[in-house]
Amino acid sequence: MTKAELIQKLKTDAGLQSNAAAEAAFDSLFSIIKNELASGEKVAITGFGTFSVAARAERKGRNPQTGKEISIPASKGVKFSPGKNLKESIN
Repeated sequence: MTKAELIQKLKTDAGLQSNAAAEAAFDSLFSIIKNELASGEKVAITGFGTFSVAARAERKGRNPQTGKEISIPASKGVKFSPGKNLKESIN
């Protein structure tokens, strides 16, 4: 499902009047989640799951073309842990 399809579904399910209103709500939700994660906070949506920031340590890797060992710098990534209801709904 694409962003446009999600927005159309949101418009229909929420009874919104226009695609612009649905897109504004969609963008606002993801902006809030992004900003909370950027500030190091968790975002827990009961029944759906939890988004959190995971730190990755610096590690050694190998360039597959040359075989030369390289250093992969430390970074942060987003971790998602599905909630119980989400797990049950897909099983």
